[in-house]
Amino acid sequence: MNHDVNSGREPGRRPSGGEGRAERRDEIRSLVAKYDRPGPRYTSYPTAVEFSENVGREAYETRLSEADQHPEAPLSIYLHLPFCAERCLFCGCHVIATEHRERTKPYLSLLAKESALVAERLPHRRRFAQLHLGGGTPTYYSPQELTALTASLLSQFEPVPDAELAVEVDPRVTDGEHIDALAAVGFNRVSMGVQDFDPAVQERIHRRQSPEQTSTLIERARERGYRGINVDLIYGLPLQTATGFERTLEQVIDMGADRVAVYSFAYVPWMRGHQKKLNPDELPSNDAKLELFAIARERLLNAGYEAIGMDHFAKPDDELSRARKKGRLRRNFQGYAVTPGDDVIALGLSGIGDVRGLVVQNSKKLSTYGDAVERGELPVERGLIRSRDDAMRSELIEQLMCNFDVEIGPFERRWGITFGDYFACDLAQLAPYVAEGLVSSNEDRIRATPLGEMFVRNLAMCFDRYMREKHGHASQHTFSRTV
Repeated sequence: MNHDVNSGREPGRRPSGGEGRAERRDEIRSLVAKYDRPGPRYTSYPTAVEFSENVGREAYETRLSEADQHPEAPLSIYLHLPFCAERCLFCGCHVIATEHRERTKPYLSLLAKESALVAERLPHRRRFAQLHLGGGTPTYYSPQELTALTASLLSQFEPVPDAELAVEVDPRVTDGEHIDALAAVGFNRVSMGVQDFDPAVQERIHRRQSPEQTSTLIERARERGYRGINVDLIYGLPLQTATGFERTLEQVIDMGADRVAVYSFAYVPWMRGHQKKLNPDELPSNDAKLELFAIARERLLNAGYEAIGMDHFAKPDDELSRARKKGRLRRNFQGYAVTPGDDVIALGLSGIGDVRGLVVQNSKKLSTYGDAVERGELPVERGLIRSRDDAMRSELIEQLMCNFDVEIGPFERRWGITFGDYFACDLAQLAPYVAEGLVSSNEDRIRATPLGEMFVRNLAMCFDRYMREKHGHASQHTFSRTV
């Protein structure tokens, strides 16, 4: 097999000097114009659009029974806490915005009951390597409520040594007591949203948050021993400018965050009705949006951060950076991870789990979810059973998305295939990117170039059989744009 294409230049090589940077910017703009199109983020493969209501509770019961036969393997556990006091207009998550906090308290009891239902089906497998509280806004609840919820979970499941216990927080509603209470029960990682500190941008997206609120929380978390402190930024928001976004980056860097995630704004008003309140004329143009990401990448790399996956940056001594160097970075529904379990147990409204090749999603409707739990049933709504082909492609896509690199020989031996024959159609899809110098491909490996890392979603899409055979042009109404 030989599908290497010689582009006539060193792939991903960066010219030096101001003129070289300008040429590279022009080259990137040309590539973005050519390849920026809707595509999955690949937190899973196959993606959620393939889920079916024909796969549900019965299949989940069976796979949990199979998972229980592997007591030595730790789990990954995700708890979805969907409530927010106010909905941010950029948000693409499954949330319920309400100021009536008393009405949300029964949900904590439902979570505890669902956790017990799952634990009953895993009598020999109760250890976890990763616990993640996501939302919504987990710190919408009081420190005491979160402590009680965690205590209930920890009475049923036990962390392995050095387990990662992570929580997403909103600095506007999170105080030192939240940080202290969660640290006291073992939480050691925290991620907080910022998006942009520019007041005009914050006003448009309904998220008013001062730098002081954020820096105070980072300092408190560091004092309490949290590691891998992460800050989320978003580029492509209404009224964002290069000057304003660069100022935000400087403030975040000065705060000393261990990790910075820089996400592309997914403007999908046909899927998220609240985004219709945004004025599309105020969104940055494609060129301006690209400039925002280029500024973020340049400022963070110059500040000593290392690029991780498609949109994360981490300090060299951070666990993500160390895992990236060793080629053991992983990716699941919680994002990039160092120590995920082989099986993901998801608890709560709309939670997505992954157990023994079965991907399942809980009900998205609160009343339906609650009724099932109260009946003593697992609240699964839909799912998907991976075929052997799905599992193969899932591994390949994860390696690309995490490490930008797939070693062909070990992959062939694991799956008992001849790579070039099995993936002939996929490699034909990859060929134009090879010709552009975005990826190198030969008998030994497929590896994204430094420039190609910006287009890693496009590279992964070449191996997505569902995109090729089912979706085509329909993907523009299903997925966000790749760059």
